[in-house]
Amino acid sequence: MKIQYKVWLEKDGKVIFGKGREEMFRAIQECKSLQSAAKELKMSYRAAWGRLKASEERLGIKLVENDGAKKGLRLTAEARRLLEQYEQFEKDLNEFLRRKTKAFGWDRD
Repeated sequence: MKIQYKVWLEKDGKVIFGKGREEMFRAIQECKSLQSAAKELKMSYRAAWGRLKASEERLGIKLVENDGAKKGLRLTAEARRLLEQYEQFEKDLNEFLRRKTKAFGWDRD
């Protein structure tokens, strides 16, 4: 038996951050471009841009900025912090669920 879950952050009932945004942020970090990140994730540029802008609007902060000399895109310090906090939360939650699963004896097949 295995516990399954999905976790995301909302504000006023609207998604701010979740697994999809996490993947998009990682792709932006790697590709240094929203267009390349969207392609990597097999989504349209418009969809990626819309999600990014919706999160920025709901949080009231910028999540990406121009890289300057390279004319690329990078995550802002706030976006990197959000990504790190979300990843730590997921890690902590996974550990909690692993311990509970074992305590309940659900880890046996």
